[in-house]
Amino acid sequence: MNSLYIHDFFTTEYGELNIFGKAIKVIILLIVVKIVLKILNALIDRTIAKRVKTMSIKEERKIKTLMAVFRNILKYILYFIAIVIILDIFGVNTSSILATAGIGGLAISFGAQSLVKDIITGFFILFEDQYSVGDYVTIGDYTGIVEEVGVRVTKLKDFSGELHIIPNGQITVVTNMGRGPMRSSVVVRIAYEEDIDKAIKVIEEVLDKIKKANDSIIEGPSVLGVTSLGDSGVDITIVAKTKPMEQWALERQIRKAVKEAFDEEGIEIPYSKIVVYNGKS
Repeated sequence: MNSLYIHDFFTTEYGELNIFGKAIKVIILLIVVKIVLKILNALIDRTIAKRVKTMSIKEERKIKTLMAVFRNILKYILYFIAIVIILDIFGVNTSSILATAGIGGLAISFGAQSLVKDIITGFFILFEDQYSVGDYVTIGDYTGIVEEVGVRVTKLKDFSGELHIIPNGQITVVTNMGRGPMRSSVVVRIAYEEDIDKAIKVIEEVLDKIKKANDSIIEGPSVLGVTSLGDSGVDITIVAKTKPMEQWALERQIRKAVKEAFDEEGIEIPYSKIVVYNGKS
């Protein structure tokens, strides 16, 4: 009796699914799609984990980017199939719609010209390897770390934690600061009264110690020499090349070490001061 009652609740008198039966079928279908996506994503993650162990950082970023795009494509395909099945459940003749309008016609009718542009641009970004997940880039007015490169959008997170979602079709100029050695530059200012040669010698001793202890340094650091004569002091510039994303850490390390060395040697870093003359003396 119970099974007969349940059957009658979800079907019409003609044995077809009623609105409740169709709703349950749609829910089950969506749950199945979610489960299939999770299983496929888990298989993808497991495959990537095995391969990245023998890859360089650049290759690892590229494969992760491609896999992220593959996941998006997979998601779109499965949900598209689910939508077609749902339309069939509710009696919509999807074959006639696709035959008369075509997929391109449907896209245009829904105002998806920009979507097509985003997707095409996204494939060119991937094909040309303009940037990958983990790269430090500037896109338009935004600068940050690439979190995700999708078929339609690129997700960029800046250092304040804000996530910028940029349609690929709007990306015209990209500055990638995550490829190849990055330049570090530190300007140290000493007072005019100080001995420049002594100051440079102290700085060079500091840089030698840093170079031996810091594995991120590719070239330098070295002292360029006096690069400016300011209002209150003499500017000495230090340059180096580091691995991507390590340039700022090196600059902070150099500034701290130079300040400590100057304090030990009694070399004055100039600061604003007022000299008052009393009378004619």
